Amino acid sequence: MPPSSQKEVYDQLATLLAPPTAFPAGRYRPSSDVSDGLKRVRRIILTEGIPEVDGRPSLRPRIWKLMLKVDHLSAEDYLRYVAMGPSGASEKIRDDTFRTLKTDELFKGRVKNEMLVRLLEAFEWKHIGMNALAAPFLYTMPTQLEAFACFSRLIERWLPEYVQTDLRGVHRGVEILDRCLRIVDPELYEHLMGRGLEANLYAFASVLTLCTCTPPLDEVLKLWDFLLAFGVHLNVLCVIAQLLLIREKLMESQSPMKVLRQFPPLQARAVIGVTVALVKDIPEDLYRELVAHPSHANPP
Repeated sequence: MPPSSQKEVYDQLATLLAPPTAFPAGRYRPSSDVSDGLKRVRRIILTEGIPEVDGRPSLRPRIWKLMLKVDHLSAEDYLRYVAMGPSGASEKIRDDTFRTLKTDELFKGRVKNEMLVRLLEAFEWKHIGMNALAAPFLYTMPTQLEAFACFSRLIERWLPEYVQTDLRGVHRGVEILDRCLRIVDPELYEHLMGRGLEANLYAFASVLTLCTCTPPLDEVLKLWDFLLAFGVHLNVLCVIAQLLLIREKLMESQSPMKVLRQFPPLQARAVIGVTVALVKDIPEDLYRELVAHPSHANPP
């Protein structure tokens, strides 16, 4: 996107994100305006992405909080959890955080290991932590408090089935991935299944981490812009989109697991484009299961 276009899109988003206090005294946005504004923000994310403009603050933190409906930050709660010290999972947390995005220089330059440990320790006192899902919030948000609030909301409201001890939501996600792939590309599905490659063998980490496990980080953030705007359930289709982008290589290989062992660098805009096209091919009943699987043990 040319710099001039980036600035125009930035200004559009900034206007839509303007708080009520930016309006004349006594005037408030009616609910219909708020709803229309959200639709316009989502449309811009889908068609243009969230631009970064030199010398101007990133809009991503505000947009992520908007999509997650994080409108209150409780510093008292966060500090209370932090003050409780190491949790019962402290050793495992430190082992996991040491590996989190360890090859990504952008992440290492901004997020210190102790920041990630502190956030996960605080969350462990509430529930259970997931380092790969915490990392993008710590990188994106201006403060650890905001990162904690957004991370908590994601896990508790959007992905509760992903953090059960048996990871039932993730297992359900990869099972749905297989069924969706069979519908959208039966030839590729048969090629992989003929070699014993169910999705749980090659896509488990991508489903579990919302593709955070596939670098580079700046592309992961763009993909998360889309997922937070339109629903984290779409991550399953994003993984299928990545398969379709390397379809030729997979079909030519007699050992496709060698190709799938490490997905190629993430290309967020390409993945989003394919994902949007895939949605219309998924039968309504299966799509309902897809939507429900991260947050409901049994789809409605």
